Amino acid sequence: MAAPKSTPQRKPAPARTPTPAPAPAPQRSGAAVGLTVFTAIVMMIAGFYSIMTGLVAVINDTFFVAGENYIFQFDLTTWGWIHILLGFGVAVAGFGLFAGAVWARTVGVVLAIASAIANFMFIPQAPIWAIAVIVLDMFIIWALTTHGRDITE
Repeated sequence: MAAPKSTPQRKPAPARTPTPAPAPAPQRSGAAVGLTVFTAIVMMIAGFYSIMTGLVAVINDTFFVAGENYIFQFDLTTWGWIHILLGFGVAVAGFGLFAGAVWARTVGVVLAIASAIANFMFIPQAPIWAIAVIVLDMFIIWALTTHGRDITE
């Protein structure tokens, strides 16, 4: 009896691992980019307004009426310089947003917080104006923290 011939066994082909599909590119929201551009414009305008308020206080410190009994009493010339410096910083950060700079978002939020605090303390000298600037600052903070990243992508 003849020995059965062994047939060569085929090695199984190595299992192919499926290549994962590339992740879809993140969609930029046109509304979010538009809101960020609008925020940059608001920052430039708010910065300009703060600079103008500061110049008025520095040039003519009798223009604003200082209340007698307010805990945050400073010389109006000091207030003027505070507003000039904050306004300049906010305006520069607004210009930086157009370039998509991440530093501009961070600086914008920090300076908007500082501007809101400074204008809160400035309420006795110009109540309606200070409250309007505080509202703009709150909008800037909200817009930069929720949609600021969309312009950089």
